[in-house]
Amino acid sequence: MALEIEVDPVEVGFDAARLQRIDRHFEDYVTTGKLPGWLVLVARQGKIAHLSTHGMRDVESGKPVETDTLFRIYSMTKPITSVAAMMLHEEGAFELTDPVSDFIPSFADLTVYTGGPARNPQTRPATEPMRIWHLLTHTAGLTYAFNYLHPLDELHRMAGFEFGMAPDLDLAACCDAWAEIPLLFDPGTRWNYSVATDVLGRVVEVASGQTLDEFFRTRILEPLGMTDTGFQVDPADADRLASLYAADPQGKARLHPKHEQMYDTAFEPPKAPSGGGGLFSSARDYHRFTQMLLRRGELDGVRLLGSRTVDFMTRNHLPGGADLETLAMGAFSEVANAGKGFGLGFSVIDDPLAAKVLSSTGEFAWGGLASTAFWVDPAEDLTVLFLTQLMPSSTHPIRPYLHQLVYQALVD
Repeated sequence: MALEIEVDPVEVGFDAARLQRIDRHFEDYVTTGKLPGWLVLVARQGKIAHLSTHGMRDVESGKPVETDTLFRIYSMTKPITSVAAMMLHEEGAFELTDPVSDFIPSFADLTVYTGGPARNPQTRPATEPMRIWHLLTHTAGLTYAFNYLHPLDELHRMAGFEFGMAPDLDLAACCDAWAEIPLLFDPGTRWNYSVATDVLGRVVEVASGQTLDEFFRTRILEPLGMTDTGFQVDPADADRLASLYAADPQGKARLHPKHEQMYDTAFEPPKAPSGGGGLFSSARDYHRFTQMLLRRGELDGVRLLGSRTVDFMTRNHLPGGADLETLAMGAFSEVANAGKGFGLGFSVIDDPLAAKVLSSTGEFAWGGLASTAFWVDPAEDLTVLFLTQLMPSSTHPIRPYLHQLVYQALVD
């Protein structure tokens, strides 16, 4: 089914002229070379009120972004993995407080970094087991190799995790390698963006008896009709895949230096499917996913989660109700995260005034490394999706501007 506008914006509380400000603002990003191209979708009351594209999915060949373009969604994979885990939780496969070692034994005897260089770190035993709840909330003490902020990031690179998964390891072996690296902190005490959701993907595999890609396909993607989403692209759809760009020192989009390698591997099944960042998807597919979340677990008669489970996932689960500004380490400690907590797979707005962004209490969201983003606002019955392909996502302030431009158009 083609993606198209489904309702007059006025009928769902938007000023149509004000919605055009979104396009004018982001068209300038293409004109000035900041982005190759983009797609934006705004839906309210379950109907698409604004849908637009601009620029190129492949600048070099002049192919435009279209509504069926395929994008690397990177960390927007994480909410799907979190939904998978909570589906198993609903079936009694585990409690959120269960130790990860119940499913991945190598996580049984963890250590915490106390000092020293990557080649000779000092450690002590962890005071708390790593639990499934810690994986869902990024409070596990894990990190990412590409952070380049801490000796443990370097240890991940030394173990073969420069970017994404180590090329020669399957998911089980990746998890065993991560378990050998000391933690940044005792589980549950701080927040750090990390491979936690990849470890969660392995828990899904062990608990379900299926590979992660098979669980996604049979339990989430096919039931929701998400036919464009997967850990690889069908070669028949090669022409729909957007090229990947990286920002140069001036913030201009340039073809990613590893574009050819990443393009070739897009059509191959990964040895280790990444629940933290491995999916390709389309606007239509991810829109269906956000609508399922907005409807508290159900879409078109298909229920993935109970309504109370979705409500539980989209509350702030950080210790003591703290916000990310208080608990975050690494790169996230350097950005404005006041008023934003973290749930089970999503950031959550607890205090829009502290966050200094037009939004609603209870809005939940996340984004991806290539500058993609989405949010769901239950208070306004609203979902928003922005897709592009520029790394890293911190290059331009796309997300706060998109918030301003969407909410200023609401006039009911």
